[in-house]
Parts: sequence; C-alpha cells; structure tokens
Amino acid sequence: MKSAVLLMPLLACLGLAAEETAVDTPESPANGARVAVLGYHDFSGTEPETAMRIHTAKFRRQLEMLEQLGITVISLGDFIAWKKGEKDIPPKAALITLDDGWKSVYTDAFPILKEMGLPFTLYLYKNYVDGGNKALTSAMVREMMAAGATIGSHSVSHPYPATVKERMGRGAERYDAFLRHEMGGSKQFLESRFKVPVATYAFPGGFHSPEMLSLGSALGYTHMFTVMPGKVTRATPDNRIPRYMILGNYDKIFEFATTFTDPHNPLAQPAGAISGLIQNTSQPVTPDAGMIVNSRLPEIAADLSGVANLDPATLVMKVSSFGQVPASYSPENGKFSWTVNRRLRHLTTQITVSWKDFDGNPPEKPLRWSFQIDRESAYLPDSE
Repeated sequence: MKSAVLLMPLLACLGLAAEETAVDTPESPANGARVAVLGYHDFSGTEPETAMRIHTAKFRRQLEMLEQLGITVISLGDFIAWKKGEKDIPPKAALITLDDGWKSVYTDAFPILKEMGLPFTLYLYKNYVDGGNKALTSAMVREMMAAGATIGSHSVSHPYPATVKERMGRGAERYDAFLRHEMGGSKQFLESRFKVPVATYAFPGGFHSPEMLSLGSALGYTHMFTVMPGKVTRATPDNRIPRYMILGNYDKIFEFATTFTDPHNPLAQPAGAISGLIQNTSQPVTPDAGMIVNSRLPEIAADLSGVANLDPATLVMKVSSFGQVPASYSPENGKFSWTVNRRLRHLTTQITVSWKDFDGNPPEKPLRWSFQIDRESAYLPDSE
C-alpha cells in the first residue's frame, strides 16, 4: 500500500504546509460552526502502530473523546448541506473519513462506529476494492453503506504525488487524459458498482493541481478534500477542504484536530483535547493534567513513590519550550520536580517524565501531561 504518501500529511500536520491550512475569517457565516475532518487509514488490535496504522483501542478512545469534548460527529450529507448554507450544525463538529479501503476498516473500525451510531465516509480507490487479502470487498462496502456509511472517490490507482507530477510533465493533453482516467474512472466505477451518486473526492497524498481542481468540478465533484490541517468553515473553498490525517504514532495531531479556539476571543481558553483529555498520568503529577494555573513560574512535579525498582539516575523530565530540564529527585518521598525558571508565555505546556528500572527497562508509557496558564494573567505585570 502507498505508505509513502503519508509523508505529506505528516509534514502538513507539523506545520510545514501551512499555506493550505483553513483560517477562520470575519466573513464566516453567523452561526460560526467549524468542522474538523478526521482522516484514518488502517487499524489493528495487535500490530505496531505506524503513521498509517492506529490501534483499534486508541480509535475507540478517540471516538469516546469526541463525545466527552462535546464535538458532534456529522454525516457527509449534513456537512455538504451546511457548506451550501442549507442547514446549521453544532458549533464544534467532526467528519470521519477512512481512506483507501483497508479490510481492517470493516473488521476493526466499523463495529465501533456502528456501536456508537456514528456516520462515516469511505474514500475508495478503484484498484483496491476487491483487491486482495487486506482490501475491502464490495460486499463489505455494501454492508457498511446499508448501516449508513457514505462513499467517495479516491482515484483509480492511488498515484503517488511524484507520479502525478511526472505525468504533468508529459504535456497538457496527456496529463488531461491521465487525470480523466484517475478522477473520472473512479467515479464511474463507484457509481456503477454501488449504485449511488459520488460527488466528493479525496486527493491521494493530498496533491492537487489547478487542472485537477477544474476537472473535478467538470466531472461533478462538488467537494474535494486535501490532507492539509485546519478547521473547516462555510467560507472554506469546496475544492480544497482541509483534513487532519490522524497518525497512529503521533497523537498530537488528534489533539490539534479536536481543540477549538475562539476566533473572536484569542485570549479565551481553548476547548478540546489539548485542554487535558489526552494524558498519560499513571502517577500523581503537579500541576494536574489539564489544570489552568495562574503562576507563570509553577513547580512541575511527579510523585514516583509508587514506581517499583525505579533507577533515579535514569529520570528525565522534558518541558515544552525548555527541552530537558534539571529536575531533582527526592528519595525520601519519591518526588521528581523542577520549578520553571523562565516565565511561561505559551498557553499550553506539555511535560514528559521518563525513566528505567534497575534492569534497564523503561515504563510501558512515560508520564505525559499538559497544563495551561491563565492567558490574561500571563500578560499582566509580574506579581510573583
């Protein structure tokens, strides 16, 4: 499968392709709703996580988190109706998309989505439907559609961006024929095979050119999706809709996707996963995960008295904006702590604490948590 195409979404989500990121504007419609489009690929309950593959249990936790955060999962139909101005949606919404057509979508993700009653959209490419042991079959797709899933086009062969660029270099006529085959052929196949209109397209690897945008419209695609991160508003161009590609080995993308700031009040605390729901705190920590503190010079600490066989010499604390810090360990009470020595100004501070036991084994997961500072207090005259 085309694992290399995930390089682009990874770079995008790390801010290296920010020119495609959607931005809230004053022209956004009055209801102010925004949508985080979430993109997934492969799932497994046992295999190691990769950029493309996410653990099934983590996927369940993420869906549960959407509910906890008050983010409503909407269908593709509701998304399109909202974009057209035909209906309103909740202020914080998510659209779930699953690319390529991995069989694990049916075996792992679908049971969870069905159990939770959540709508989702499959972006299928023609050559992978009924394409072998790891691919979805037509029967599986039909069963998911009967349960409420929608389908969209993801090309015929899922060409790498480099392949598309190479075809582009062969001249306008040959490039047009190539695009018509990939974009038009996939639409015709899906509509014929599954007997439904297909009006949305997800660019493989996110790559798109002006020719693809104009041809997509001519072929009848009303909405086309990239892999560039950003919240969607009604003002977002319908032919370059951003998506957060959720990577199995980089949780912060899901945090960014599910954190909604107030575009009209930049000093307001954001609502979302960064506020503290994605945390690994198996031991007591200070400040508490997700806590809002008034001091810009807080003490950061972890109570490790409950950790068996801990080798203090291996303890490491890392704090965002500081890197590794000179935290100290007290053998009397098991406290590993450091007091911030340069005033915090970023809204969110992320901490990790790791160690090994005397046998050289690390914990299953290091401690990882975040807290926030009161943004208004941070810019008042010093009172410490």
